[in-house]
Amino acid sequence: MFKNVCIFFCFFFAGLSLTAQPAPSSVISPKQDIILPKVFIIGEYESVYENLVLECGDHLLTVCDGSMDDAYGLWLEMLADMEVYADAVEFDIKGVKIWMTAYWNADGSIKHLVYYPKPSSKNMDFDKLSEFLKDFSKTYVLSKKGANCFSHYGSAAFPTFARYTRPE
Repeated sequence: MFKNVCIFFCFFFAGLSLTAQPAPSSVISPKQDIILPKVFIIGEYESVYENLVLECGDHLLTVCDGSMDDAYGLWLEMLADMEVYADAVEFDIKGVKIWMTAYWNADGSIKHLVYYPKPSSKNMDFDKLSEFLKDFSKTYVLSKKGANCFSHYGSAAFPTFARYTRPE
């Protein structure tokens, strides 16, 4: 009995030491070789996406000096401008429902748009939505500037219906 227990613990600790070994370097993919596209679906570039989250640690609410009204107004303003742009380029965005994080450069230009379709979104070719968002982000500039790049995570549903008027 003692012999069997000793053999069990020998195999047990040998197994633990093997699992504690670092992975061979050929298995680890270099993060530096991956370049984030301007627009992508959440989950596609997780290893380098973490760097973007750390790099753009400021939030839209912070840039708006803690004013939820201003931050919400700017978010709705951008979504409304997306709708106007969709109409102008004849892209049917109606029925699209997504979770989206916008990353802006300090000057208010869009650095990255990252999104994920909601289950209730219309069924569509999301590669085309990514292309639309990429084209939109080339020219759109938020009317608010920051000291550094900043971000906002929110929900977007089109048509927006909500027309927000910021208090004067």
